[in-house]
Amino acid sequence: MPYRAPTDDYKFIFDHLVNLSRLTATDLYAEATPDVVDAILGEAGKLCEEVLAPLQRAGDMQGAVLENGTVRTTPGFGAAYARIAEGGWIGMSAAPENGGMGLPMAVTTAVNEMMSAACLSLQLNPLMSQGQIEALEHHASDEIKALYLPRLISGEWCGTMNLTEPQAGSDVGALSSRAEPNGDGTYAITGQKIFISWGDNDFTANVCHLVLARLPDAAPGTRGISLFMVPKYIPDAEGNPGVANSLKVVSLEHKMGLHGSPTCVMQYDRATGWLVGEPHKGMAAMFTMMNNARLGVGVQGIGVAEGAYQHALAYALERRQGRAPVPGGTGTILDHADVRRMLTTMKAETFAARAIALACAMTIDIARATDDADCAARAALLTPIAKAYGTDTGVEVASMGMQVHGGMGFIEESGAAQYLRDVRVTAIYEGTNGIQAMDLVGRKMMDGGETAFRLCEEIEKAAKAARATLPDLAEDVWTAAETLREATELLVAQDMNDRFAGAVPYLRAFARVLGGHFHLQAALAEGGAGPRSALARFFIKRMLPEYAAALAHAREGAEGLYALSPDDLAA
Repeated sequence: MPYRAPTDDYKFIFDHLVNLSRLTATDLYAEATPDVVDAILGEAGKLCEEVLAPLQRAGDMQGAVLENGTVRTTPGFGAAYARIAEGGWIGMSAAPENGGMGLPMAVTTAVNEMMSAACLSLQLNPLMSQGQIEALEHHASDEIKALYLPRLISGEWCGTMNLTEPQAGSDVGALSSRAEPNGDGTYAITGQKIFISWGDNDFTANVCHLVLARLPDAAPGTRGISLFMVPKYIPDAEGNPGVANSLKVVSLEHKMGLHGSPTCVMQYDRATGWLVGEPHKGMAAMFTMMNNARLGVGVQGIGVAEGAYQHALAYALERRQGRAPVPGGTGTILDHADVRRMLTTMKAETFAARAIALACAMTIDIARATDDADCAARAALLTPIAKAYGTDTGVEVASMGMQVHGGMGFIEESGAAQYLRDVRVTAIYEGTNGIQAMDLVGRKMMDGGETAFRLCEEIEKAAKAARATLPDLAEDVWTAAETLREATELLVAQDMNDRFAGAVPYLRAFARVLGGHFHLQAALAEGGAGPRSALARFFIKRMLPEYAAALAHAREGAEGLYALSPDDLAA
């Protein structure tokens, strides 16, 4: 079964769970009417099904290579990228005055998920550009905006971000790349960066690198980091790519997956760069791009989950094995209870993660359109949950998809393993999921947990309203939300290392409660009877209860983690 874009699911979530129509009442998104959104989803779905999905296996089998200093990409990627660019899909949420569509992030998020499901290794390229566009819109000078934004939005040029160095991974403050003033408003950038997604290609006219580096008077740590635009080719007076800059791709990483996406080691040798934002304020500017990318990466995980689910379902509908355990079955392994368990889990998990990601995107849109501080706080709270849960879902669903295939899942020609190999890194890059959880219990709880408490109260209120229609499901969701609220009270009273010790299970519990809430609302929208209601019952009765074990873990604090010495661990 070829990939089929789940546009009906997005429309259902927009209409019944996140109420996208609220945006049309704002000046910023007045043109994002249901008809417009439906048309966009339909066209994007066709692009993903007909153009991107056929390249999924090609990117894995014939990945990017470095030849004589030039990156050669998978055959077909250049033409597909041109279709993405021509359709305006890169600049969907970018400002219209720079050539963008000015659409809500929620719509962009749905399109990015479809592209991730169809061909993740190619989708990573426009995702990087989208993050760079937002960072430049917020922090760059008018001159840089005028030169770079129209070309990035059109797809003529593409963007990257350069943070990581061999000695500075998650500890960005340890980076050592240098930026020395040239005396003419430009800077000489020197240093090496690793893990640079789409650091080069053979189908865009220029590659625009946002690079973190230190000025000569920089303080140690993250407070002394500045951000610079360092293009592959230095634009001439007309804004066209001119002479080559003093940078190069040293090598491409040999990776577990995402073979079609070149992950580069970049070397800068007094390369010409331009300051973006204020000196020594580079992390603030880069975090704009990173927060955009964190939601985008969460959606990558969800997209892969959808692709893996569809792949596994197609196999289950064809594979005949054993005697049918139920009368009137399909005669395939889909009749077997354990296969049903796996496929229903995959579908329920993917829907929950999708609803959370779109709710996060919608909250970002409302905050942007109304300057509502509470919405901005909620968007900040939901972002690490959307990223971590979305990518964990991708990994778990892809692994389960392999299991549905049985022995054939371990055989590469089935295509099942690629989903797991490709998605595994999403739980690592743009901040590991452990760091996302630490961000949730640390920075996002600096308000004493008030934003989390308000969200729990909304879930409880919605569950109370559902008791008349779906009493047993509503009671389970209410209890879960109340328990989460109580656990949050305990969490904010802990010292930071105790919080960090339970951060991952706490985030998981939060995602379980949010998932139960959205499944319950989906069942209500359907009237309590039908496939969405059956899926909601599966999630709430079989998967939601996991929140209790996760919160028990979270309450234990850090002491037990240090009970074993390093020697004990090595014994």
